[in-house]
Formats: sequence, structure tokens, C-alpha cells
Amino acid sequence: MNIGIIVLVVAVVLVVSGVVIYNGLIKLKNRVDEAWSDIDVQLKRRYDLIPNLVNAVKGYATHEKELFEKVTAARTAAMGAGTPAQKEQAENMLSGTLKSLFAVAENYPDLKANQNFLELQRELTDTEDKIQAARRFYNGNVRDFNTKIQVFPTNIFAGMLNFTKREFFAAEEGEKGVVNVQF
Repeated sequence: MNIGIIVLVVAVVLVVSGVVIYNGLIKLKNRVDEAWSDIDVQLKRRYDLIPNLVNAVKGYATHEKELFEKVTAARTAAMGAGTPAQKEQAENMLSGTLKSLFAVAENYPDLKANQNFLELQRELTDTEDKIQAARRFYNGNVRDFNTKIQVFPTNIFAGMLNFTKREFFAAEEGEKGVVNVQF
């Protein structure tokens, strides 16, 4: 009789532990998914601002057609990227083309003084700040999730339940240095 009770208690403890671990993994997985969604929301806002910004610059710099095409192509590629790695690469390409667009704007004093252009720049700067905050939030959640699925005994359950490590949203080598932006 005592052995039966011990086996029953051990089985209950294992089941309860499994449920707690599983629920913890689901909670962290959902937080990572939510954080990725936050990045998508901010990127959508950025994508919506870009055509307006291009049109504002286009009115002043009509001979910069190739640059406008690059910005549009980069925006389209970024919008179509699916995985964090693809999104990261496409976003870095888009950021580079936007830097070129602002560099062209430097050559046009009337454009730099244009109220519409200035407002678009402010909105884009605000959006970039929100994207960075969303990336940090995402990376923090990915760190927590990856740590959880790699520590014992959760790693045993994570492996059995096919929870896999998530990718961080990281900056490219060129983005890690100090950037001097002038408007």
C-alpha cells in the first residue's frame, strides 16, 4: 500500500510539473509572438510614411529617379520578408536607402525648410525610435524564451514538445557604429 501511494504521489508531481513547465513555455512563446507583432506594427507605420516622404522629396529632386526606385524596391522587399532573419536583412537595406534619400534632401534648402517634409522627418524619426524599442522588447522576450528552453529540466519537455530556439533581431555590422544624422 505504501509503495502505491509513493508511486501515485510521484506521478502527480510529474504531471503537475509537466503542466507548469508547458504553461510557462506557452506563455513565453506567446510573449515572443506578441513582441514580433509589435515590431510589425511599427514597420507598417514606417512603410506607410515612406511613400509620402519619397513624394515630398520627388517634387524637389526630380532627377533622382534611380534613388526613388531603390527606396521603393527596398520598401517592397521589407514588406514581403517573413522570418526575422529575412526581415532584418530587408530592414537594413531599407534603412540604407532612406539614409541616401535624406542625403539627397540635404542638397535642397527649400525642401529642408518645407513644413510637410519636416513633419514627415519627425514622424519617421519617432517611428524609428519605436521600432528600436520594439526590437529591444522582442529580443528580451527571445532571450527569456531561449533561456527557458535550454535549462534543465525544461529542456527535456521543450525538446519533446518541439519548442525551438528563436532568432534575435540583430543589427548588421555597419549599423553598430555611431551614425551622424543631419537634417
